[in-house]
Amino acid sequence: MATILVLYYSRYGAVKQMAQFIARGIESIPGVEARLRTVPSVSPVSEQTKPSVPDSGAPYATLEDLKECDGLALGSPTRFGNMAAPMKHFIDTTSSLWLSGQLVNKPAAVFSSTASLHGGQETTLLSMMLPLFHLGFILLGVPYTEPDLNTTKTGGTPYGATHVTGPDGKNPVSEEEQRLCFAMGKRLAEITIKLKS
Repeated sequence: MATILVLYYSRYGAVKQMAQFIARGIESIPGVEARLRTVPSVSPVSEQTKPSVPDSGAPYATLEDLKECDGLALGSPTRFGNMAAPMKHFIDTTSSLWLSGQLVNKPAAVFSSTASLHGGQETTLLSMMLPLFHLGFILLGVPYTEPDLNTTKTGGTPYGATHVTGPDGKNPVSEEEQRLCFAMGKRLAEITIKLKS
């Protein structure tokens, strides 16, 4: 059984929903399971701490989750065209895995959500790719053989799945966005199986 870590940070729930659609795509391939994990928020008050187990939703990720996975889907909302600080903070703790080369040649894909169509989706995806290249991952995108990539009026890029929440943050994940998330998860699972064998 191959395991793909679906690691995300979601403040208002949109990236979490995307992670669930990606997980469905992953698990549509026999012999592959999705492991959903999140990261805690970062506080500007250095004395403040979060409990070691979240109140609800996916458990917090550990370096062991990364070490054990056969593939990775990494998701974050956009913060001024960049990944959110909690995700960056977690990635900054992976030096031991970088030094040991334990993540080299694992496939990975990235996904994001923004309030507006031009809110920095692609730069956020690229910002998440940079440390993954350093860690040795093999990056995958969403190919244009996915028809929704050519017709979507909401999210979707060749760099990874995306979602547009709208200025009030209330847009549901559209049908096109759902299909692109599913397709990205499915492709990641297919490539993971090929590389694992």
